[in-house]
Amino acid sequence: MSQAPKCHYVSPDNEQCCELDMGGGYCFWHDQKYDKSGLVLTEKLERYAHRGGLLKGLQLKRADLTGLNLVNHQGKHFDLSYSNFYRANMQNAHLYNTCIRDASLMKADLRDSNLHCAKLERTNLLGMKLAGARIDNMKLGQVLLQEELARKAEKQKDHESALDYFEQSEEIYRDLRNAAENQGLLEVSGKFNHKVLIMRRHQYPKWSRHRIASKFFDILCGYGERPVNVIFFSMMLIVLCALGYFTFGVSYHDQTVQFNPAHSLKDNMMALGNSLYFSVVTFTTLGYGDITPLGYSRLIAAVEAFCGSFSLALFVVVFVKKMTR
Repeated sequence: MSQAPKCHYVSPDNEQCCELDMGGGYCFWHDQKYDKSGLVLTEKLERYAHRGGLLKGLQLKRADLTGLNLVNHQGKHFDLSYSNFYRANMQNAHLYNTCIRDASLMKADLRDSNLHCAKLERTNLLGMKLAGARIDNMKLGQVLLQEELARKAEKQKDHESALDYFEQSEEIYRDLRNAAENQGLLEVSGKFNHKVLIMRRHQYPKWSRHRIASKFFDILCGYGERPVNVIFFSMMLIVLCALGYFTFGVSYHDQTVQFNPAHSLKDNMMALGNSLYFSVVTFTTLGYGDITPLGYSRLIAAVEAFCGSFSLALFVVVFVKKMTR
């Protein structure tokens, strides 16, 4: 007596489904041609998962999975990688520590669901509904799927596709930011907001005024999310200006202090130290008056004083913003 044919589905990492072929070459769970729109499959899927069925590559577009509970209390996690949950109703789903990599949650309804510690690397998250969803410690990888595709398209000079993917990435990061804000995860919200502005920057024409200005503010303070950037910028400016004073000279006790190849190493190092001291005093606008700039050093001092007062004020604003969250 011949055995019933098995499902032909094999996951990208070579795991074979052992369910029965429904007639089209695949089982109920892996047949993408079988319309599951509106089918209530919550309990059926839970039973399938707990008896060890292959959860990778599930085709559950538009399925009703309300209240789905795939929390494994034995310390392991269920792996739904490569699955398609397009427009699936997954409200109140419990997906703690679940792996849904290289999958699609596009326009899935995940309101009030638990995605704590869920692994969603390289998954399409466009249009997800996340109101009330728990998203803390969710693993998204270094970049979103759309962001990765956008950068590849940008390298291939496919500007139309790159623009589309960057717009999608901005939308996803904005949804994640809003969900984090609603849960009081303000540190996480700040990181997503930073990514929103980066994605928006990449939508500006290359070398345009808006893109250059946006990049400058990102480097300077991470769009208000990274006060440490202001510190690094300030230190770099102080050192660069000190080298300028060391080159063009400053006056100290009626003597010119600057680099001179005829002087000893010790004297030049003393001159560099005085230049660095003057740079710090100028940056902080203290203005003790014991050292004064000469020649081109006056222009450097004027620029440094202006940038210094601006940087100190910016650091206070950014720092307070971060600490009051």
